[in-house]
Amino acid sequence: MCSSASEVVGATGNRHSVTFAVLPPYHSTYNPIERCWGILEEHWNGTLLETVDTVLHWARTMTWKAVRPIVELLDKAYAHGVRVAKKAFQKIEERLSQ
Repeated sequence: MCSSASEVVGATGNRHSVTFAVLPPYHSTYNPIERCWGILEEHWNGTLLETVDTVLHWARTMTWKAVRPIVELLDKAYAHGVRVAKKAFQKIEERLSQ
């Protein structure tokens, strides 16, 4: 993270010292899934996630902004380079930004 200090003159003529923090584009602040993981971690509150069923239960019962996630067990690996189609991702993105 980089930061720099600047002096800004406000609308009333007062001078204010402002520090700008520049975060890299891949920082977790910009990644909605990081917020989701944090909420999920709070939700399961230290429960031992010893089985797949336990993990699926806690993931399915969490809420974020009063919305429950769609949770599915993927039992195979994605092929290298597979991506979500832009139109499909827009629907996901709308849910994340609400």
